[in-house]
Amino acid sequence: MRNRKTLLFVLPPSLVVMLALIVSTLGGRAAATKRAHVTILATTDLHGHIDPIDYYTNRPENSGLAKAATIIKQARKVDPDLLLLDSGDTIQGTPLVYYHNERNNAPIDPMMLVMNELHYDSMAVGNHEYNFGLKVLYKAQSEAKFPFLSANTYDVGTNHTHYTPYIVKEVQGVRIGVLGLTTPGIPHWENAPNYVGLEFHETVSEAKKWVPILRRREHVDIVVITMHMGIEEDLRTGRMNPDNVPNENAAVAIAKQVPGVDVILMGHTHVEIPSLYINGVLLTQANKWARHVARVDVYLEKNDTPGARWHVVAKSSQTIPTGDNVPPDPDIVKLAEPYDHETQAWLGKVIGTSSEELSAHDARYRDTAILDLIQRVQLEAGRGDVSMAANFNPQAHIPRGPVTVREIAALYEYENTLVTIEITGAQLREALEHSAKYFKAYVPNTPITDLVDEKIPGYNFDIAEGVNYEIDISKPVGQRIQNLRYHGQPLSPTQKLRLVTNNYRENGGGGYTMYKGATVVYRSNEEIRDLIIGWVEQHHVIPTETDNNWRIIQGSTNQSAASAP
Repeated sequence: MRNRKTLLFVLPPSLVVMLALIVSTLGGRAAATKRAHVTILATTDLHGHIDPIDYYTNRPENSGLAKAATIIKQARKVDPDLLLLDSGDTIQGTPLVYYHNERNNAPIDPMMLVMNELHYDSMAVGNHEYNFGLKVLYKAQSEAKFPFLSANTYDVGTNHTHYTPYIVKEVQGVRIGVLGLTTPGIPHWENAPNYVGLEFHETVSEAKKWVPILRRREHVDIVVITMHMGIEEDLRTGRMNPDNVPNENAAVAIAKQVPGVDVILMGHTHVEIPSLYINGVLLTQANKWARHVARVDVYLEKNDTPGARWHVVAKSSQTIPTGDNVPPDPDIVKLAEPYDHETQAWLGKVIGTSSEELSAHDARYRDTAILDLIQRVQLEAGRGDVSMAANFNPQAHIPRGPVTVREIAALYEYENTLVTIEITGAQLREALEHSAKYFKAYVPNTPITDLVDEKIPGYNFDIAEGVNYEIDISKPVGQRIQNLRYHGQPLSPTQKLRLVTNNYRENGGGGYTMYKGATVVYRSNEEIRDLIIGWVEQHHVIPTETDNNWRIIQGSTNQSAASAP
């Protein structure tokens, strides 16, 4: 056990060198100099992960607050005064929190229960906090023993912030201001009733407003921003990330344009960033799902004279993985046990049967029966002509034989609802061309998996049902959709179609701006996941045949592109 604990806090060589320099520098100062050390631990994008398990496969996974708790509790033994902060997207994301929020919302929110136990100091509000509506969000907020922060979320038409904008904590005489920011892209993705009465302001200007308040009015010595936003550009080229909605991410802009910021704790983009300096600002991001805990160390000094202020002399960060060497904390596991038992009982319920094993592994490269199931449900529920759906979870599969809620829930990981809109053939073609950007320029004899543009998330590659078409990846972007046919005839640009999609797409999410302003002819209050589960419960038998209505080809030879391994 002693060895395990040692492994958790092995410092990287660069940090060892930095600490040696700090000791050397400070050692030469006059004895009248005071010193202080502030430790900050941070998580982000927890998305309902508590136990170290993948509920969709029912297998162990190195993630979850139970594992993070082991790191947090050990760090508190060394520094009881450390700050513990989170950057949002907390109450949505696993079957456990889905079941609690949608099917049994009476007990205390499980994430708040665990975060209270770990003594979080604050949580920035993320966009997925709104997925279940304001009633669920406000219930969770009322159960938290720490504030929800968002300095850029306002009551509509007022200058009144809806949440606490910041907190000030004092550690060893050092005043630390923690400012919360939320991505303002929420109206581009979320159903309007889920954020009614709120507006989300652009964050660079808001940071310029609030940081001076922290410095001058609150007299803080350190400014930390916990933001549900990430890096908005490719740092190598300066190009903006292609799928960002306006102002979705702004970490670089804030670091460059807002004086007085010391540390930015990022989120939203689901990446691990151990340590990054921009314009003297330290940025770090703890990945997602508590796969890592970010640790920031800030070192300060001041003269031992009346009125002297602390100033930062050094700062560093690292991300600590919740790997095999980190056991889950038994107290946290016990807290989550009732929620886990309820969730597992629901997921294990048999609702159908399949004559074949079906997999989503290559559903982004060829037509598959498993994705056709989603399309079938959407077309029937939305009474549509055409359906658009994405392969959200390539690991999803349906076994041969009995099928449980677990396998069906794995097909649709998000809390999207169903929307049917009226569009034209031209708009459908534009949407399919936008989707086809998922692939880079074709290179002969190259597996299709090697031609995926890594800058475009796979969940933004939509596939159509109700039309037949080919994606010619040898063509330039914008000219790749070939032989687009509806009811056996070439699709006319003026053909009116009832398109069934999800609310995220209808709001322009993923860059599907061609849908904005389209007439909504049907909107379901049920989540698409529930519609699929209900369809299987009603019909019992899973269809296993595909209609092969689309394929990827390579040029005028009309040959199928190199297949996925």
